[in-house]
Amino acid sequence: MSKMIITQTRSQIKCPQRQKATLKALGLGRIGKSTVLEGTPQVLGMVRKVEHLVNVKPA
Repeated sequence: MSKMIITQTRSQIKCPQRQKATLKALGLGRIGKSTVLEGTPQVLGMVRKVEHLVNVKPA
Protein backbone atom coordinates (compact mmCIF):
# COMPACT_ATOMS: atom_id res chain seq x y z
CA MET A 1 0.00 0.00 0.00
CA SER A 2 1.16 3.50 -0.71
CA LYS A 3 1.11 6.34 1.77
CA MET A 4 -0.92 9.47 1.13
CA ILE A 5 -1.17 12.92 2.65
CA ILE A 6 -4.73 13.93 3.53
CA THR A 7 -5.32 17.63 4.24
CA GLN A 8 -8.60 19.14 5.37
CA THR A 9 -9.45 22.09 3.10
CA ARG A 10 -13.04 22.95 4.02
CA SER A 11 -15.00 23.40 7.23
CA GLN A 12 -17.09 20.67 8.82
CA ILE A 13 -19.58 23.06 10.40
CA LYS A 14 -22.70 22.26 8.32
CA CYS A 15 -21.78 18.61 7.66
CA PRO A 16 -23.76 15.66 8.98
CA GLN A 17 -22.51 14.02 12.18
CA ARG A 18 -21.30 10.96 10.23
CA GLN A 19 -18.95 13.08 8.14
CA LYS A 20 -17.62 14.84 11.24
CA ALA A 21 -16.92 11.44 12.79
CA THR A 22 -15.17 10.31 9.60
CA LEU A 23 -12.89 13.36 9.68
CA LYS A 24 -12.07 12.64 13.31
CA ALA A 25 -11.28 9.01 12.46
CA LEU A 26 -8.91 10.22 9.75
CA GLY A 27 -7.12 12.39 12.33
CA LEU A 28 -8.45 15.68 11.01
CA GLY A 29 -10.72 18.34 12.51
CA ARG A 30 -9.33 21.75 11.56
CA ILE A 31 -8.81 23.41 8.20
CA GLY A 32 -5.19 22.99 7.16
CA LYS A 33 -4.50 19.96 9.35
CA SER A 34 -2.80 17.06 7.56
CA THR A 35 -2.20 13.38 8.26
CA VAL A 36 -0.14 10.73 6.49
CA LEU A 37 -1.98 7.41 6.20
CA GLU A 38 -1.62 4.14 4.33
CA GLY A 39 -3.87 3.73 1.30
CA THR A 40 -5.86 0.80 2.67
CA PRO A 41 -9.39 0.09 1.41
CA GLN A 42 -10.81 1.32 4.71
CA VAL A 43 -9.02 4.67 4.51
CA LEU A 44 -9.89 5.09 0.82
CA GLY A 45 -13.57 4.52 1.66
CA MET A 46 -13.46 7.15 4.39
CA VAL A 47 -11.75 9.62 2.07
CA ARG A 48 -14.43 9.03 -0.57
CA LYS A 49 -17.17 9.94 1.95
CA VAL A 50 -15.56 13.30 2.74
CA GLU A 51 -13.78 14.03 -0.57
CA HIS A 52 -15.49 17.43 -0.79
CA LEU A 53 -13.76 18.47 2.46
CA VAL A 54 -10.24 17.12 1.92
CA ASN A 55 -7.35 17.17 -0.51
CA VAL A 56 -5.35 13.96 -1.10
CA LYS A 57 -1.79 13.76 -2.43
CA PRO A 58 0.59 10.79 -2.64
CA ALA A 59 3.38 10.87 -0.08
